Amino acid sequence: MKKLDTLTEMALLVGLAAWGMVACGQSGSGISGAGGSPGSGGKAGANTGTGGGQSTGGAVSGGSGGSASGVGGAKGSGGAQGLGGATVPGLGGNTTTDTGGTHGTGASAAGGMTGSGGVAGVGGSPSLGGSTGSGGSGGNAGVAGAGGGGKTGANTGGTAGDAGVGGASGGATGTAGSGGTSGSATCPAGAAKPSEGKKTVLVGSTSRTYYLHVPTKYDGTKPAPLVVDFHGLGGNGTSEAGSNPYKAVIDPEGVVSAYPDGANGTNGTGWNLGPCCTSTDDVAFAKALVQDVEKLACIDPKRVYAVGYSLGGGMVHVLACQAADVFAAASPAAADLVKDNVDSCKPARPITVFTFRGTADTSVPYDGGSIGSLTNIGATATFQKWAEINQCTGSPSAGDSNGCSTYSSCAGGIQVTLCTKQGGGHDPGNASVSWPVLKKYTLP
Repeated sequence: MKKLDTLTEMALLVGLAAWGMVACGQSGSGISGAGGSPGSGGKAGANTGTGGGQSTGGAVSGGSGGSASGVGGAKGSGGAQGLGGATVPGLGGNTTTDTGGTHGTGASAAGGMTGSGGVAGVGGSPSLGGSTGSGGSGGNAGVAGAGGGGKTGANTGGTAGDAGVGGASGGATGTAGSGGTSGSATCPAGAAKPSEGKKTVLVGSTSRTYYLHVPTKYDGTKPAPLVVDFHGLGGNGTSEAGSNPYKAVIDPEGVVSAYPDGANGTNGTGWNLGPCCTSTDDVAFAKALVQDVEKLACIDPKRVYAVGYSLGGGMVHVLACQAADVFAAASPAAADLVKDNVDSCKPARPITVFTFRGTADTSVPYDGGSIGSLTNIGATATFQKWAEINQCTGSPSAGDSNGCSTYSSCAGGIQVTLCTKQGGGHDPGNASVSWPVLKKYTLP
């Protein structure tokens, strides 16, 4: 009798250890089958007893079952082979002659399914079932069980379950569910499709305007890139929207575009490049414009790009120098860095600059020189300076079929490109060449 008591005690300890084997997610009923105490229905040396019955709870991999071996017998009482509440038999009990039966393995479905099958054949106590929250709220683990917890998916969705007493804490976290953050921009309520046309934004105490273009392909259901396009000297946002090369390329992709209006200066509407051509804070204007568009439309703040032509291209160089925290990449055309402020060009991070220049440009000479109060350093010198600023190493590639030469080994994985058109004049860029490159780059 002493031996039988000892075996019974061991069976109970094994059963208690199995009580908490729970995984997070959807919980089952958790009642282990009819099974009462170990050894019921069997005697020492008898055949298989009637111990734990089939558990109705649990997930695919089953709850705990009693073993086929009974207490004190070769295959005696202690519980029939437990299905453990799973569709996979055999996990719930083993057929070897163990003392009191070993417990089945708790269910553990990926993504947070809880198999809360009861312990069959050892007292019939139910395991504590974990609740499935929407989005992966994990159930609490049972006593001495492995920690519950939902599996966190791609984003921050579900909360991990609390560890059971004596168990390991929470394991993996389960799939993101409702309420989880996506890590990307969210669309502003009620602004899925903003109206096209002139917009006004306040920069300090000054009102500035821009033209907003919303393509047909944009529907506001997911964050879209934004291209900000700067016009040349004497132009305005509306005229730039009607003549720039980007709309035909980016509209089919649902990319939103904005066309700021330059302030009036001594030579007409333009941009502040330092020694020329207005006294306005156009860097602040560009940043305010981006923030305003983000309130009106569903914009991905990591995919905002600056492009521009002529004096507008000069403004794009300035933004690459001073607003690399807002613009992911920049593409100026028919413009170079200006000698007066090139030494102060210290972007907050490495930034891709994709420049277009024509060798026969008489307005902004390819080799550089003075243009009124501005002194451009030239196309090649600008190319090399951006490579230096972005810590590019090695030599640039040879010109391709579009005349584009590239430094590709640069800090931050960015690139610096100069596309030279032999015999080209004061021409806008080629968006079909630059856009596939620009859109590859995002803010970190």
